Amino acid sequence: MKNGTETVLTFDFEDNRLLPLLFGERDQYLAKIEDTLNVIISARGNHLVVTGDAHQAEVAQAVLKKLYDRLKKGLVVSTADVDAALRLQKGKADTSFDPDLEVVIPARGRVISPRTPGQSRYIQLMQNNDLVFGIGPAGTGKTYLAVATAVASLLSGQVNRIILSRPAVEAGERLGFLPGDLREKVDPYLRPLFDALYDMLPSEQVSKRISSGEIEIAPLAFMRGRTLTRSFIILDEAQNSSIAQMKMFLTRLGNGSKMVVTGDLTQVDLPPGTLSGLPHALNILSLVPDIGFGYFDDQDIVRHALVTRIVQAYEKQQQK
Repeated sequence: MKNGTETVLTFDFEDNRLLPLLFGERDQYLAKIEDTLNVIISARGNHLVVTGDAHQAEVAQAVLKKLYDRLKKGLVVSTADVDAALRLQKGKADTSFDPDLEVVIPARGRVISPRTPGQSRYIQLMQNNDLVFGIGPAGTGKTYLAVATAVASLLSGQVNRIILSRPAVEAGERLGFLPGDLREKVDPYLRPLFDALYDMLPSEQVSKRISSGEIEIAPLAFMRGRTLTRSFIILDEAQNSSIAQMKMFLTRLGNGSKMVVTGDLTQVDLPPGTLSGLPHALNILSLVPDIGFGYFDDQDIVRHALVTRIVQAYEKQQQK
């Protein structure tokens, strides 16, 4: 019911056992929702009352229901999940994304949900396009979500293999001066891709699938001359590819394949005088149909809250 300019929403949850997990220790999750949306939430048993501005009260109700549904699925709710639900529900008026999208990783029984509208749009783009660019600052989930979507596609049989690639060291990929064999030379540059894989699959499965060729992790230079069919191909840190390398990589796309190119235009590590292939590709492909472009900003950063402030500080300096 409505009381003047204030709205009072009442609703119930079926399973009382889940409510302590929903409310958080000492009701910290309820307090976070109240502070963020400027509403008042009171609970008596499984009966909740939300009082406040009509729109904000409806957002609070939607957030609580989304978190409750997560608990019903056997998933945990953390402070990060509360933050994510708030961001997604507050932006729900934007019809360009689906706040209920999920990436299911059956090997670990995991469900990976987007934490920002930008992440949700990005997942939609990967589901609906064979070539997608994910552009934005560190910590926005560009690589992690791409690897998650690739693993889900492999396990569901949509593709036969995953190929993960990065430019190594610099555009020329001069690895010869580094100690060790090829694997030891490139490991430091490909480690973030391994980390994402190990978060999606048990380590023994990762090793087995790499040995069988179902998962391949290689420097960008190794893509030359290949046609990649029924594969999910990811180029990470693409801002460190040259124009020639980017063209070479994009033209590897074969039948039944998907390709995702991720990068941060503010962190180009190429030698002076070498132009990055990423902004060049974004410019000349912007009007090509059936290519998805996902752009992230500091509002999509889902690492430590301090990372957002660090990125914003650097952006202000660059603007000056």
